[in-house]
Amino acid sequence: MNSEPIDFAAEGLLDGLEGAQRSERLALLEDLAGEGVGLDDLRRSTATGTLMFVPADRLVVGIERYTAEQVAELSGVEPEYLVAVRRAMGLPIPDADEAVYSSADLESARMVHVARDAGISDEEVLDLLRVLGRGLSQAAESLRALPLKLVLKPGISEGELAHGYAQATAQLYPLLDPLLSNLLALHLRHATESEVVSAMERSGGRLPGSREVAVCFADLVGFTRLGEEVAPAELGRLAVRLEALASDVAESPVRLVKTIGDAAMLTSAEPAPLLDAALSLLDAADAEGEDFPQLRAGAAFGPALSRAGDWFGAPVNLASRITQIARPASLLVEPEIRDSAAESYRWSYAGERRLRGIRDPVRLFRARRLQSA
Repeated sequence: MNSEPIDFAAEGLLDGLEGAQRSERLALLEDLAGEGVGLDDLRRSTATGTLMFVPADRLVVGIERYTAEQVAELSGVEPEYLVAVRRAMGLPIPDADEAVYSSADLESARMVHVARDAGISDEEVLDLLRVLGRGLSQAAESLRALPLKLVLKPGISEGELAHGYAQATAQLYPLLDPLLSNLLALHLRHATESEVVSAMERSGGRLPGSREVAVCFADLVGFTRLGEEVAPAELGRLAVRLEALASDVAESPVRLVKTIGDAAMLTSAEPAPLLDAALSLLDAADAEGEDFPQLRAGAAFGPALSRAGDWFGAPVNLASRITQIARPASLLVEPEIRDSAAESYRWSYAGERRLRGIRDPVRLFRARRLQSA
């Protein structure tokens, strides 16, 4: 417990607030201070606009806090590497004397020794954490919104919202560990089943390098223009809906690699399933009606390298460039894909085009489904 009352106004924690907002903020600060939250934590959370989440944070990760030096000493991991780990996860780097690390941070630091003992290099750990950090940061934003929906109501005070959010989080949090563990296990199994490792690669004792892969991009037509005409919340809704539609059509061996705002990236070791998925995605976008923009898509096939959950190489760049010139509701491909699935689709020649960043002109074909009898 804090031994002396804190003058929150003198500390600048009520700056810019008037009337009811000031009274509510003062009540919340007094509650938190009474529960043992230190002045440094109150300053930090006020400055970052996260004061409302302090009660939930204490319920989820406990009240113990450590400096980076203390975590390094207790875990036996070098301070420099702890900073590298935090940066790889996409988390802010606190000052050396800030006690912001939780018991969960300490336990995670101790896991570094497990990875090292297993022969996993520090750089490989950082690569993995970068991938996990990207995905989990998005998941965390979605998860944070769920308790808010449960407790928000007209006229609720800041203190009521903070403590109500904490209670809702405490009820939902125990579900997360099994949910995330099971989901990760399922994705690992799917990735293992989808991984193609040749006999040569097995005998050579190395991971697969570049391999033949079909790549498709699909993006929302006119999304940039829409950004100037509609509210950000509406743009967010469209992006979320695009991800849902792309997930629905990405059936094995097709994989949804990522979505980036107005675009989705799909891959497959076999071109034909990828084309089916792309055409289904175009149809699904049209079925959304006038409130959803049309999609356009482009696809290419060739050797590419899979690293950190993404793909790199010529077909990735080519598919992206083709998408940029495709007409709404159409799927354009280059000759490699067309030749690999020539009898499965109707094809029309779309001309030869010079594409930005591609050295030679590219012959393009539009793919359509075969008409049923």
